[in-house]
Amino acid sequence: MCKKTHAGVSMMKFAWDNYKSFAWGKNELRPLTKNGHIGNMFGGLRGASIVDSLDTLYIMGLIDEYNDAKEWVETSLDLNSNGEASLFEVNIRYVGGLLSAYYLTGEEMFKRKVLELGEKLLPAFNTPTGIPRGVINLGSGTSWSWGWASAGSSILAEFGTLHLEFVHLSELSNNPIYTEKVMNIRRLLNKIEKPHGLYPNFLSPVSGNWVQHHVSIGGLGDSFYEYLIKSYLMSDKTDEEAKNMYYSALEAIEANLVQKSPGGLTYMAEWRGGILDHKMGHLACFSGGMVGIGADDGAPEKRQHFLDLAAEITHTCHESYSRSATKLGPEAFRFDGGAEATATRLSDRYYILRPEVIESYMYMWRLTHDPKYREWGWEAVEALEQHCRVEAGFSGIRDVYAQTVSHDNMQQSFFLSETLKYLYLLFSDDDLLPLEDWVFNTEAHPLPVIRKSCLHGEGGTHDKTTSE
Repeated sequence: MCKKTHAGVSMMKFAWDNYKSFAWGKNELRPLTKNGHIGNMFGGLRGASIVDSLDTLYIMGLIDEYNDAKEWVETSLDLNSNGEASLFEVNIRYVGGLLSAYYLTGEEMFKRKVLELGEKLLPAFNTPTGIPRGVINLGSGTSWSWGWASAGSSILAEFGTLHLEFVHLSELSNNPIYTEKVMNIRRLLNKIEKPHGLYPNFLSPVSGNWVQHHVSIGGLGDSFYEYLIKSYLMSDKTDEEAKNMYYSALEAIEANLVQKSPGGLTYMAEWRGGILDHKMGHLACFSGGMVGIGADDGAPEKRQHFLDLAAEITHTCHESYSRSATKLGPEAFRFDGGAEATATRLSDRYYILRPEVIESYMYMWRLTHDPKYREWGWEAVEALEQHCRVEAGFSGIRDVYAQTVSHDNMQQSFFLSETLKYLYLLFSDDDLLPLEDWVFNTEAHPLPVIRKSCLHGEGGTHDKTTSE
């Protein structure tokens, strides 16, 4: 597979070199106008593409590029910035990226930085329930909820996607507070009444009640479910509560959301107060890989069923790619009004370099070694090269069904962190970041499984991360 892993490296180098030339220190590259973009997601933090790329550059062996990135983090990453930052985005990109960089390289500077940043996130949890608000000012420590989220509520995928990183913050700092914060969230979710066993997307951080009964495995809900099974795997399969919550949630999802189209495609619909919306988002396409990695630890008689379900969902997501003119998939696709796995509205037809479909190919390849997953991954490489590569980087496109593409002028940081990393891993040997030793956060930053090994003569249990 040498030629194909090389393609991933050359795509990364091209994306990185252009970011470095035209947008260094900014959050993302705008490849058409050849300038940088800052945006408002990360408050005053900068260099999102740098922090998101550290581990990708390192595992691809792009060491000069990695050293440039490391030096920027050391000298220029300012964590004392004022500005409204998304707790979720800062956690998955910056905390996740710095943790991975530390575990892969052992470079103490990354540990120092990530512990300094972790501390700045704690004020978000100062709510009556301990469910954090969505926005935090890293400079002043004040937090509030997103204006657009339902009536001051917090979002399931946001407060439910802190667990992996916060457990590692406690490991590295020897301070249990981070684990306590996320265990408290989990306890509340475990105890609260759930409609049909489903977890709605909005919860009040004040009352601890669901705010409306919208359920989705796509945006707003997605990574909460992913972090349940991954918490179990990262705990070396000791976190029984995470395991039980995951399989119960999956049972409810199968009972209520998993559907088969007239054309035989399995998909996950969205649920609005009991009424199904027959639409699946690109973000929900991570669930093929999730159901796959969770297949081994459920009821033994369901293992094959879960692998089959994972393969069916991944197949459906591939269909959303293969049914478009560009062979890239839309942001959301529908299964009603005669349409199957295609976007009907113009507002759903864009592709912003998202990784979730390729992510599922990578997991399904590792789990089954069925060559079709590498073939599908190669189709995506060719489509990215043909339609998204521009003179100075890679850009998202506005309509995957249009023969002549219109570019959106944005090279997302997750393209460097996730899309290109998962493509590289898909064409690499299984012993590069083996799944028994590493768990990927939802931004594809690998975190080591935490092994609790009893070391004799030291009195008691010692934590051992696999990278030590």
